[in-house]
Formats: sequence, structure tokens, C-alpha cells
Amino acid sequence: MLQPYLFTSDRLGFRNWQSTDLDILADINADEEVMQYFPATQNRERTQQFIDRMQKQFAERGYCYFAVEKLTTNEVIGFIGLAYQSFEAPFTPCVDIGWRLARQHWNQGYATEGAKRCLQHAFLELGLEYICATAAAINVPSIHVMKKIGLQFDYEFEHPKLLNFDRIRNCVLYSIDAATYQKQLTNH
Repeated sequence: MLQPYLFTSDRLGFRNWQSTDLDILADINADEEVMQYFPATQNRERTQQFIDRMQKQFAERGYCYFAVEKLTTNEVIGFIGLAYQSFEAPFTPCVDIGWRLARQHWNQGYATEGAKRCLQHAFLELGLEYICATAAAINVPSIHVMKKIGLQFDYEFEHPKLLNFDRIRNCVLYSIDAATYQKQLTNH
């Protein structure tokens, strides 16, 4: 039976993870091009650990990096959502917004559409006050999405979890607070 969506955007449905999602997410996580701005691809075991973490976070906080489906096909295309982050950094603990989509679904506006809807969910439905996003400084596609959804550049930093990976250790922080989000809504 299909799990009802927590919320939808024009083309996407957002839901908690199910055990049946492992195969598709493991395929996405094994794609070297999808994972080019991360330390490595992820195997099935690591992917299952991620799904378990997201299910636990959803149970505890009411949000996670949601499994995202195309409404027209009910096909899982990756994840877009919110995650609580507590690694050691000047801006943590925080809630960040992130996404990872299967390559065949790139360049169709899904990440931007989904991230905008997740921001709306974060501020208007969950009542969160601050959302940030991080990416490797060389990850131009993700930084482009951050700008398109209204996040502002804060600063560059060395990510504590990536210090052993010279190519991606320099990261950027973008963020938005609830008041700025409301202003953007009013001005559009």
C-alpha cells in the first residue's frame, strides 16, 4: 500500500522512508557522478544506516531528508528535506536543508521546487526559526539551488567531517531565518 504524503509540491510528494526504498536509494548512492562532492559512494549497508537515521529523526523531530516521489509515477527520485545537524561547527546545532536526486532527474527543477516546499514546511508548518545549507565550495549546482530558494551566503569554512578530503574540505554555509523568509514571501 502506498504511504500517504506528508505534503506535496506541484510535481513531488514527500514522505518518510520505507524499507522498500533501499534499492533505489542504494543505486543513487552508488552513482559516482551523484556522489562527486562527497568523500565516496555509499554501499547498501551505509544506505540502510542513512534510512534508519532518517526514520529515527522523523520519529523524534517530525522531519528528515524526506523520500521524494514524482507524483505522476510514484517513483522515488531521491531525497529532499531537513535534517538536524550537531557536528562541531560555529553554526551547529542547526537544521539544514539538503537534497540528492538520481542523475536522470537532474536539470528539471526538482531540487529547487522540492527545497522551496521544504522551506515552506519548515517555517510555516513546523515553526522553525533558522535553516542553513552547506556544500563543498566546488559544488556549483547545489550552491545554485541554495541561491534560487532564497538562502544567503554566510561564509566559507573547513567542514570538520571532511578534513581528510582536500578536494571538498572547503565548504560554504548559506542560511535563511524565518523573518527573512516571510519578507521574501511578501515581496513575491
